[in-house]
Amino acid sequence: MQTYLRFLYEFLMQFFIGIKTIVFGIVNGVKEIFNISSYIKIINFYKDDFNGPEWVFVVIAIILLIVLVLAIFLIIFFLIKKYLRFRKTLVEQEDLLEEVATLNNEVSSLVKEKESILAMKVSHLGLKPSELDEEDDDTSNDNTSNGEEYRFPKLHSIDEAYLNYKIKNYNNNFTLPELVENFRNFAASHLKLYYKTEMIRLFISALASTKLVILQGISGTGKTSLAYAWGKFLKHDSCVASVQPSWRDRTELFGYFNEFTKKFNETEVLKEMYLAGYTDDVYTVILDEMNISRVEYYFAEMLSILEMPNKDEWIVELVSASWKNDPKNIIDGKLKIPPNMWYIGTINNDDSTFMVTDKVYDRAMPLDINDKGQVFEPKDVPAQDINYTYLDKLFQEAINDNQISQETLDKIEIMDDYVIKHFRIAFGNRIVAHMKKFVPVYVACGGEEVDGVDYFLARKVLRKFEQLNVSYIRDEIDGYIEFLDKTFGKGKMKECEEYLLRLKKLT
Repeated sequence: MQTYLRFLYEFLMQFFIGIKTIVFGIVNGVKEIFNISSYIKIINFYKDDFNGPEWVFVVIAIILLIVLVLAIFLIIFFLIKKYLRFRKTLVEQEDLLEEVATLNNEVSSLVKEKESILAMKVSHLGLKPSELDEEDDDTSNDNTSNGEEYRFPKLHSIDEAYLNYKIKNYNNNFTLPELVENFRNFAASHLKLYYKTEMIRLFISALASTKLVILQGISGTGKTSLAYAWGKFLKHDSCVASVQPSWRDRTELFGYFNEFTKKFNETEVLKEMYLAGYTDDVYTVILDEMNISRVEYYFAEMLSILEMPNKDEWIVELVSASWKNDPKNIIDGKLKIPPNMWYIGTINNDDSTFMVTDKVYDRAMPLDINDKGQVFEPKDVPAQDINYTYLDKLFQEAINDNQISQETLDKIEIMDDYVIKHFRIAFGNRIVAHMKKFVPVYVACGGEEVDGVDYFLARKVLRKFEQLNVSYIRDEIDGYIEFLDKTFGKGKMKECEEYLLRLKKLT
């Protein structure tokens, strides 16, 4: 046993000697760093051999050494400070968690106390618990039905209201030109909103080409009013979502599940989507001042979903798991985005807003509203009941019957090559696909093919020139205008040429 104890002593002593050596080594190292007398002794030893310029380098070496030492100590100081701040944050988080736990316990105690009081009241009054709940809380019907709680109370109320609903056939028989005039006259006669026929024609064509329409222009020209009037015309008021600077993700549109209350915070947009899924009517959501926050933050998922060609794949996941009493049309926590709903965003371009990126513009149809319509004497046209299936049928027939001519497509391809060569900008298949929907419907609404192509290219392609340094392309603009006149006809591409001239003035 003595042999083992001696072994253990020597074995552990070797470890502690190492620790001692490290500690004394650090202490001795620090002492040597600040051994001023040694530095002076070295300088004195060499001072007689230094000439004038060498003394300058000696001073520089001393200064560099002092800076190095100070830098080391500053680094150590900031590391310690950062650690203490981090430690303080951890302590505060722990205190906060303890406080939350304490509050949860207090809430639990209060709930138990409330249940005890309710039980006493039931016993005293001879009431059923459901009757007592109704007396104590007039809002209980928002969250419960027949004593059962729901996490989607607003959507359940829609299920109940539309329990026996049957899709209505309004027997529509209007044409697209009639739709343009009916809407224009309704807005003027009932809302005192005056729009040019061309503006309404562009608006209807935009609805046919994509589910996201962007109305842009100077303030006060009726951007929001146009989307508002469209909802009134369809007898379904547009659902207005006023975008806030704090919008950062999809929860601003759809809502979110509150783990504490076990309820889903339903937004009006979600409620409108769910309602639209029951009917064959046309619905509209207005994203008012949509670029006051970054559109690709809160609308990114919708952009991807609406891009899918198969509408059966337009599905968004609201919750990760299903409950047995979830709303009828939420399957496995997922909701199908209704095809009979459009999203109309309004934007102002000023210092308080964000620039709308190509990702958004390429998937949307922007319309410029920069002037007010002239007052005219309208016909008294009432609001209309319109089936989405009928409107979509009109769009599809227009797309099939008024396809862009091959001659125009060839000219567009030549223009694409010109833009690539002179401006290093190209437009992809997505933009061409949008154009093949927009222009035919524009023609069916009473417009000319070249005018539709002109407007579309100006808003979807030439807009990309804003990304370039205008001063570098200034000399190319006149040549491009001459190219447009030569290819499409003198003065035919008015929108494109006006845009290019405005761009040139910016330089």
